[in-house]
This record gives sequence, structure tokens and C-alpha cells, in this order.
Amino acid sequence: MERDDVLIAQARTWLAEDPDPDTREELAQLIDAGDTAELAARFAGTLQFGTAGLRGELGAGPMRMNRSVVIRAAAGLAAYLKKQGHTGGTVVIGYDARYKSADFAQDTAAVMVGAGLKAAVLPKPLPTPVLAFAIRHLGAVAGIEVTASHNPPRDNGYKVYLGDGSQIVPPADAEIAAEIAAVSSLNDVPRPSAGWETLRYEDVVGAYLERTDAVLTGGSARDVRVVYTPMHGVGRDVLTAAFERAGFPAPTVVAAQAEPDPDFPTVVFPNPEEPGAMDLAFATAREARPDIVIANDPDADRCAVAVPDPDSAEGWRMLRGDEVGALLATHLVHKNARGTFTTTIVSSSLLSRIAAASTGTPYTETLTGFKWLARVDGLRYAYEEALGYCVDPEGVRDKDGITAALLVAELAAELKESGRTLSDLLDDLAVEHGLHATDQLSVRVQDLSLIADAMRRLREQPPTVLAGLHITSAEDLSKGTESLPPTDGLRYHLAGDESGTVSAARVIVRPSGTEPKIKCYLEVVIPVADAAALAGARAKATEVLASIKADLSQAAGI
Repeated sequence: MERDDVLIAQARTWLAEDPDPDTREELAQLIDAGDTAELAARFAGTLQFGTAGLRGELGAGPMRMNRSVVIRAAAGLAAYLKKQGHTGGTVVIGYDARYKSADFAQDTAAVMVGAGLKAAVLPKPLPTPVLAFAIRHLGAVAGIEVTASHNPPRDNGYKVYLGDGSQIVPPADAEIAAEIAAVSSLNDVPRPSAGWETLRYEDVVGAYLERTDAVLTGGSARDVRVVYTPMHGVGRDVLTAAFERAGFPAPTVVAAQAEPDPDFPTVVFPNPEEPGAMDLAFATAREARPDIVIANDPDADRCAVAVPDPDSAEGWRMLRGDEVGALLATHLVHKNARGTFTTTIVSSSLLSRIAAASTGTPYTETLTGFKWLARVDGLRYAYEEALGYCVDPEGVRDKDGITAALLVAELAAELKESGRTLSDLLDDLAVEHGLHATDQLSVRVQDLSLIADAMRRLREQPPTVLAGLHITSAEDLSKGTESLPPTDGLRYHLAGDESGTVSAARVIVRPSGTEPKIKCYLEVVIPVADAAALAGARAKATEVLASIKADLSQAAGI
């Protein structure tokens, strides 16, 4: 049989089982048009289930996110849970406001009930941390959040948590994937039309909001003015309720981005880190003149913070995730928080300095992602540079943009009470520990082979000098280390310069786990004698980081 005939036959088989009229119509049109190029893209394999669960573009076929793919994933997860002895246990299901999210959640609930498990569905589109909280709160055996977080509008995803409330890690991902692959036909998957519970908003969100009290100190300062954007996502109602409950002034919400909207019409990418995403928030801030700006990503598990900056055109500066991570860590140290502080290998090393300078604060590092951070023994605080912060691991064992926002607001209010700002505290940290300046070289590709080529090139011909700084160690993380399991990444440690202007630098290169990108994480440490030396230190850090970027880009061929 010719290749095109095979494709058409595969598509017709898929079409016959597809339960969704929208994707059935889409696929039928492709078949009728004989669009074998598009069919080949959609039937080139299956969307792979990994430690990020599933994530991809919406559409018909096994390489897209759709109801057929979700039903198979749910059936595989149910089979895995039953083999783990969880027959009869409860699976909690949450979802965001993206296209098809509610449908995917209902399909998942039906599959779980059909498999003999119990299913409890959140009552409406809600932040991912509410789902992560509900797993532990209800004693569930697993949880699923239907979300693509900050991906483009045409994407959706399927994030899986186990009963401890943290995301899956190997080998669970591979074992679930094997069960998914064993689902031969949707006709073999029982899907009753009822039998699951829809949780009451007052119960699940009320319990979550009660838990948010745990992150704040009773009687602490609350006078802080905030401009807030949920970035067209689901964070607004829960965040504003949490602020009201805590006694903060009501945030000024960016009107054009206040309502959930799966088209994300005011941004190219609904990610506070992307260029232009915060423009409306800054415009609102110029009118409202708040103390800080706070943004959540669309599923509200991340928290971005901006501070006034008279030297910038917008009048505001986005803090890097590493800066917010250091601020929260310092705040928790001052609150006498007890337990392990942790971050990922791609985040700033400043957290290790803060922990070492405090009394009895253990510190550790993990691979990238909260699926690893959440599993640290004795965890008290975790953050990753991509705007993710866990400030209440007993309540939410994952990143939580709501409780992080509360803690940032408390810190800003306490500083304001003494006539100081978040920027002032960052200056203090730079003088005490050295300026830890970070940056990224992030390249988005259409052809994934370009990422593999860049990684191969760096492995075969590793650089020896970057920005005039000699590389003192080059680690291939795919081989693992004493403290880290294997991962596709490279880590370089660089010596300081002879003058002592730069004390150290570090580079990590890895493919993104959720997007078609290669990411390079850069850090340079500049000693700072006093506050008067900060401007020069920042200028030097900018120069060195730019030079590292240029040299690394040339070495990797990206």
C-alpha cells in the first residue's frame, strides 16, 4: 500500500472512534482534501506522555491534544493507579479556561469512574495550585490538571500528580505511558455519563483560602498598593479573595486582562516573562501609581513581580525569577522559617549564600522542575527561576502563584513601613553576598533536530573559554552526578578574572521540557564593596553576560 493510502487509512480509523464533533469535522476535511502533508504531521507518532504529562497543539490526530488522546491518557493513568493498589481511590480533576479544558476534565472523570475509581471535579476553571492543594486536602490517590500553563492559545495540556500532591517523576511517567500505549481502542474504555462528584466552590476554594493564612505573620504590615494582572487566566477571583481575607487593600486589576479568555487577545504569549506581555500592566501602573505590580500566568501557578524604575521607558522593571526567589527566601529567614531551602541547578546560586548566612538552614539543589523540588526531604521553601515559588509545602507541594503573591505583598508592606522598597533589599543582598546577575539565551525552533544538533556540537567540541573566563569544569549531566539523576544538559563552571572584578560564573544548557526551545542559563557573580559600587557592578555584569551569550551562541551554532 502506498504511503498516502496508509495515512488515509490511519486517519479513517481514528475518525471512526473520535468522540468530538469538532475534531471529527476537522479530520474529515483533511481526508476529503487529500491533505497528506498535514495528515503526516498529525499521524507521525503519538503525543508523548512524560514527566510534564501531555502538552501540545489542539487538533485531530494522535500528535495533537484532543478528546481521543485525553481518554487514552486517562485510561492509562487509571490502569496504573489500580496496579499500584489504589482501586476505589479518589482522583481529583481540575481545569483552566482554555479551549476544550472542561471537556477534557469531564472525559477524565468518566474514564476514572468507568475504571472503578472515584472522581471529584473542581467546580469551575481554577488555578492549578487549588488542584494541587485539593489532592492533599481530600486524601486523593492522584490529581489531574488540564492546562497548558503559559503556552500559546492553540495549546492545551494534561498535568498529573500523585497522592502526595506533587507531579510525577520517573519511573511513574514511563509506567503510565506504557499503560496508555496498551489502550488499543476507545471502544474498550468504559465512559459512563455520570457517577462523579462536582466539588462545591465554597468547600474546596474556601479550604484553600483558609490555608493561605499560614504563609503570613499575624499582625504584619498590610499597607501596600498593588496592580495585578491574571493575564487572561483563572487567577483573579482566588487572588483577590486571598488579598481581601488577609487584609491587604484590593489590588487594581488590569481591566483588559481581567476575564478568562482562551484567545489571550492582548498578548502574543500569555507569559509574564515574554516581551510585551506586561505592557498593559505597566500602563495601568502609570495611572494607579502602586507600590508593586504582580502578575500570574494563566493557570496562576507562577508569580511575576515588577518594581518602579525611573530609569526605564515604562517606569517599571520586571524582577527576574531569581530576584524574587532571593527576596522571598530573605523574608522567610527573617520570619524564622525552619526547614530546607532548595532551588534548581539552573537557578541563581544566591539562595545557597542566603541559606548559609542564616542559622541552621539546610540547602540543596535539584533538576529543573517542581516535580523534583517538591520531593526534597524537610522542604520549607523552593523556587525556580521561571517564576515558580513554593512557600507553603504542607498546603501546596508545587509552585503557587497565589501564596507567593501574598508573601511578596507582605514583604513589600513591611519594607514600606520602614521607608524602604524591594529594590533596596536587593541592593542589600548584592552588597552582602555579591551581585548574582542572571540571564538566559533562549532560542525557539521549528525544527527540533536543531536542538539535538546544538547539544551534540557542544558535547563533541566543548568550549574552554567564554567571555574571556576559563571554564574550570564541564559536566555532561546526561551521565548523572552523585546528587542528580541523569538529564539532557551541560553545566560549565567558570573561574573569575585576574583582576577580581568577576569572582565566578556558571552556564547550563538544556532543551526545554515543555516548549520547542533550547535554553542556556547564565550567572555571573560580581563582588560589591558597598552601595556606591553597585552601578559599576551591574554594568560589568551586563557586559560579561552579553559576551558569554555571544560566545556560547557561536559554540553551539544557535
